Amino acid sequence: MNKWIISSLALCFAATAMALELGDAIPKADVKMKNVDGRELSIADVRGEKGTLVIFSCNHCPFVVAWEERIAKLGNEFQKRGVGVIQINSNDPAKVPADSYEAMQKRAKDRGFEFPYVVDADSSVARAFGATRTPEVFLFNAEGKLVYHGAIDDNHRDANAVKAHYLRDALEALVTGKEITTKTTKAVGCTIKWRS
Repeated sequence: MNKWIISSLALCFAATAMALELGDAIPKADVKMKNVDGRELSIADVRGEKGTLVIFSCNHCPFVVAWEERIAKLGNEFQKRGVGVIQINSNDPAKVPADSYEAMQKRAKDRGFEFPYVVDADSSVARAFGATRTPEVFLFNAEGKLVYHGAIDDNHRDANAVKAHYLRDALEALVTGKEITTKTTKAVGCTIKWRS
């Protein structure tokens, strides 16, 4: 087996072997990442009084594009309600030029993100989370423990046809102190294009 295949397999195992489970703490919370406004921010820097929402995303993925308006609305709304929100791009722009930092800046402005959109410069944050898709969301409570992981909702194609609002329901329960009923769903989207 050649070295490229071995290293690719190692990266795949690294991405999946450490998948977070409910109740796990936020990994790599202090790693600084470059935000679209030029500031260096960590997940710890944006933690909210009620909890923290971490969204692994990008610019090019059709699933992200389909969900993006809903992501922006949820992020903007719940950031005002005490949830820290951070969107992370772990993709390698050498593999997907549409995921460049400059494209991220334009995307954040065009979509009206009021929350940070940062670069995971070596994909290490995504690997620590066990994230594999874009979009893929991880919601943590005020103590920094994972309480929801998975998809935005059950229909990326049509916002009007959504029957299960997984993330919205989890966020609403979190900020109102209620039990989150659906704690895990399958993240649907493009694979993360790992940085070497």
